[in-house]
Amino acid sequence: MGERDFVDADKLILRGLQFFGFHGVKTEEKKLGQKFLVDVDAWLDLSVSGQTDSIRDTISYTDIYRIAKEVVEGPSKNLLESVAHLIANTTLLQFPQISAIRVKIGKPHVAVPGPLEYLGVEII
Repeated sequence: MGERDFVDADKLILRGLQFFGFHGVKTEEKKLGQKFLVDVDAWLDLSVSGQTDSIRDTISYTDIYRIAKEVVEGPSKNLLESVAHLIANTTLLQFPQISAIRVKIGKPHVAVPGPLEYLGVEII
């Protein structure tokens, strides 16, 4: 499924979440830790909550935020791919009304020879 499959669909949007974690292949990353940037898009039907104005008819942003925080600040992983998949899978299992999810994770502090905003992964 590509992004174009969801263009006209409703979604919850979480942008610029910042957490400190110990993920990476290098020993220094696991020992010292670093900041991670997380964006999440969760596709689900928001028409009922739009009409009822009730939190019971949607998913709270804070619930998805909590999952991302627990994963990033939780046990160390070697790859960002693993971190992103764990956030996505945990969210989908806890909230079956979500039809698709996109998780983007960036590492702004990486050892590369040149300036950059961040390096990362995005999974759908």
